[in-house]
Amino acid sequence: MRWRPDQQWEAYLFILPSFLGFLIFIVLAVVMSLGISFSEWGLTGFKGFAGLLNYQQLFRDPIFWQAVWNTFFYIVMIVPMQLALGLAMAVGLNQAIRGRIFYRLIYFMPVVTTIVAGAIIFRLLLATNGPVNNLLVGFYGAAGLPFAPPNWLGSTQFSKWSVVILTLWKNTGFTMVVYLAALQGVPQELYDAAAVDGASARQRFRHITVSLISPTTFFLFVYQTIGAFQLFTEPFVMTNGGPANSSLSVVQYIYYAAFRDIRMNKAAAMAWFLFVFIFAFTLFQNRMQRRWVHYETE
Repeated sequence: MRWRPDQQWEAYLFILPSFLGFLIFIVLAVVMSLGISFSEWGLTGFKGFAGLLNYQQLFRDPIFWQAVWNTFFYIVMIVPMQLALGLAMAVGLNQAIRGRIFYRLIYFMPVVTTIVAGAIIFRLLLATNGPVNNLLVGFYGAAGLPFAPPNWLGSTQFSKWSVVILTLWKNTGFTMVVYLAALQGVPQELYDAAAVDGASARQRFRHITVSLISPTTFFLFVYQTIGAFQLFTEPFVMTNGGPANSSLSVVQYIYYAAFRDIRMNKAAAMAWFLFVFIFAFTLFQNRMQRRWVHYETE
C-alpha cells in the first residue's frame, strides 16, 4: 500500500475521465468557437473562411450595440446596489439581535431558489395589475397623489428595471453571506482600541471594517461584474429581451444568433468579443486593486 514513483500512472488513470471531458467539452469547444468566428458557418457546417468579416458585421449591427448598452446598464445598476445591500444586511445580521439565524436563512433562501421559478413569480408580481402596482396605486391614492402604474414588463422605460429587481432579489443573499464571513474575521481588539482612542462608530466602520474587508469587496466586485456581463436567464424569462430589445443582454443575443437565427459564426464572434472585454476588465481591476485593497500581510 506504500506510494512509489512507478505507481503515479494510477493517479493519472483516475483523473482521465474528467480530464478527457475537460479537453473535449471545454478546450476543444473554445478552440472551435475561435475558428468559427473567422469562418462562414451555417446550418450544414463550415462554408468557407471569412477573415474579420464577422467582426466587421458585428460592429455595424445596431441590435448588438443595444445589447451592449443594456449589459452596461445592468452592471452599473446591479453591482453597486448588490454590494451596498449585501454589506448593510451583513452588518445588521452580525449584531447580537434576537432571531438573527432565522433572518440569515430568510435572506439567503433566494440564492438556492431556482432562477426560472423566481422569474416567473416576479412576472406575476410585476404584471400591470399585479400586487406591486396595486400596492403603489393604493399608497399614492391614500396620499391623494395622481399615479399611473408602470408597465414593468412591456415598457422600454421599465423593462430593464424589472430585470435589476429580480437579480438583486436573487443574488444579494450570496453577497451578504460572504460579507458576513469577512466581518466575523475582523479582530474585535481593533474596535476596542479605536473606541478607547475616541473613534466614533462611523470612523470605526470606515477605517477598520471597510479597510479589512476590502479583499472581500474586491472579490465580490469582480465576481458580480463578470456575472452581470453574462446575464441571461433573468431577461430571457422575464421579458424575452423586449420590448424592442430594450432588455436584451449580450449573452441573450449570442443565444438568439446561434440557435434562433442559426448564425454560429456571428454568435462565436460575439462570444469572443465578450471574452476579450471581460478579460481586459478583470486585468484592469487586478492592477487597480493595489490602490484600495489592503491585505493583512501588507
